[in-house]
Amino acid sequence: MNDLAPLLTPEGRALLDQVRGTAPADELAVATRLRREHPAELVSAALGQARLRQRAVAKFGAEDAGRMFFTPNGVEQSTRASVAAYRAERFRALGVRSVADLCCGIGGDAIALARAGIRVLAVDRDPLTAAAARANADALGLADLIDVQEADVTEVDTATYDAVFVDPARRGGRGRIFDPEAYSPPLSWAVQAALKAPHAALKVAPGIPHEAVPEAAEAEWISDGGDVKEAVLWFGTAPGEVRATLLPGPRTLLGRGLPDPEVRSVGRYLYEPDGAVIRAHLVAEVAAEVEGGLVDPTIAYVTSNALVATPYATAYEITDQLPFNVKKLRAVLREREVGILTVKKRGSAVEPEELRRKALPKAQGPHSATVFLTRVAGAPTMLIGAPATAVTGAGAS
Repeated sequence: MNDLAPLLTPEGRALLDQVRGTAPADELAVATRLRREHPAELVSAALGQARLRQRAVAKFGAEDAGRMFFTPNGVEQSTRASVAAYRAERFRALGVRSVADLCCGIGGDAIALARAGIRVLAVDRDPLTAAAARANADALGLADLIDVQEADVTEVDTATYDAVFVDPARRGGRGRIFDPEAYSPPLSWAVQAALKAPHAALKVAPGIPHEAVPEAAEAEWISDGGDVKEAVLWFGTAPGEVRATLLPGPRTLLGRGLPDPEVRSVGRYLYEPDGAVIRAHLVAEVAAEVEGGLVDPTIAYVTSNALVATPYATAYEITDQLPFNVKKLRAVLREREVGILTVKKRGSAVEPEELRRKALPKAQGPHSATVFLTRVAGAPTMLIGAPATAVTGAGAS
């Protein structure tokens, strides 16, 4: 698929309606039937688009995904709608009324910004991607707020806009790109573009080294439903501030510059911080909140004898602490009549599925348990427990 134009015609749109929801196993039969009345290339394009729309439901929801147009890279690299909406709301709260969205992709962020009432210049140099962004603005009734331009973002004048948003390409021919200077455009260029605007946000990979964050930026790590999605460098907000934001919510934990928590023996409860908290290096803030310490100086598990409600970590009540030994684990699980085993690891080379297969060769009972493969004071250790359901996840900001 290298041209969206045929799908935007009345015939193309009618075909898209006909193939909506086609299961992969039925594609051949559907294609054979439709090719009797429509060009083969158009039928193939419609089925390909239907497949992309099905993949996009996880990011955009069924209603929007069923109306939008996608490219394979666009589905893979676009921002999840919930994250884009959160960022758009931050822009709106800053008083931003216009944004230059550079490297706009298929328009996910531009859509969220427009829905927040913000006027958007959406720019992408790839013709097909720009066409998809333009089609999406029209399909969702946002064309009056989104001006899509096919251009090199490095040549775009953003002086008349309240803010700049840059989402550099972080994938190449060999997969993900980890060096920020290998982004397209490079992070250094994006930072310079950000510094020229009253406000700016740069979307970067969540694994960005903290030392690569410019002094003028606020760094925010965002998770959605417990999965870390991205990091954002904000300009014109709070230079040097570090935060972890959890969606839905949002709930935001601000860094306080706390020293590393002390190492303690394993207490009654184990807290597993949210991934955004770990990426933001804010485990110390969680430890302070739950009156805890670390089980090991190199492991982001917090232990405490207090059960404290926090949205920033999941609490487990620990019943057993054992040196790593599969036979001992199997014996404990058999004694407890455990039939459902969740395996988590941090600081262990053991694969969870392999351990589950060896320790629980078959369902042994009606109970469930969670085992943490980790290190305690440097020693390979198994911690057995279960979620502490008394933690309500009461909000904080």
